[in-house]
Amino acid sequence: MARDATTAVTNTPAVLILLGPPGSGKGTQARMLEDAFGLVQLSTGDLLRAAVAAGTEAGRAAKAVMEAGDLVSDDIVIAILRDRLREPDVAKGVILDGFPRTTVQAEALDGLLAENGQRINAAVSLEVDDAAMVTRISGRYTCSGCGEGWHDTFKTPKAEGVCDKCGGTDFIRRADDNAETVGSRLEAYHAQTAPLIAYYQDRGVLQSVDAMGAIDSIAGNLAAVVREATD
Repeated sequence: MARDATTAVTNTPAVLILLGPPGSGKGTQARMLEDAFGLVQLSTGDLLRAAVAAGTEAGRAAKAVMEAGDLVSDDIVIAILRDRLREPDVAKGVILDGFPRTTVQAEALDGLLAENGQRINAAVSLEVDDAAMVTRISGRYTCSGCGEGWHDTFKTPKAEGVCDKCGGTDFIRRADDNAETVGSRLEAYHAQTAPLIAYYQDRGVLQSVDAMGAIDSIAGNLAAVVREATD
């Protein structure tokens, strides 16, 4: 008899990797998986900031590198992740967002997990249409007063130029949220991620989820992947 998925995640810390280009909804879906399964989303940026703030050995090393204007090495990132996986709040498992980015990092991650008797349960690729991503990202803007997000096409204020939430009239748009820049970011993502797709496919843990539908529908499909991968 198959075990209950949530119980499986509780007994054996799950390790999920979310792969997806800018605008694919990784952050939104990760938060929904956190709520549904008790997992913890870990992004490289958050890990680095937390380690630096905590003053851990790896955090001090990362701070020195960043202050020198250099990129933090894979060894330091792995050391920070090793420390983080020892924290009690990740006992049910983690969702890795933004790491690994290369096959070298993927191999280092496999080695780290092996130390803990863990493995990658699933590497989930959120599949999107690039043209739709350009429209989705280049059309978004934010109310500077309350932070509410809006979109030229998909979510406009009831009264033009006035935020429904706070009544503010000052809106901001990220400088890199334009069609040309978004297109370049998507091309870079695909070039960078293609080897990872092959890496996890060879290991039998790659799953693909259509990320072009409704948020709840995507979440349901992702939850099904998690249940299957952790059962």
